[in-house]
Amino acid sequence: MKLLSKKEVTQKVLYSPAHIARLEADGRFPKRVVLGPSRVGWLESEIDDWIASMVAKRDSSG
Repeated sequence: MKLLSKKEVTQKVLYSPAHIARLEADGRFPKRVVLGPSRVGWLESEIDDWIASMVAKRDSSG
């Protein structure tokens, strides 16, 4: 199990941290894991699954 930092997630999904936070608050993005008072991470497998679901959505709408 691998955790990604906020910087790694923003580089992987090409969204700003603010947009990721909005999607997450809306239930449309994987939830962060709180590691400490000033540290969060995301499970890489959940981010990969989210990206795959976006690709599947694209492919099914065409």
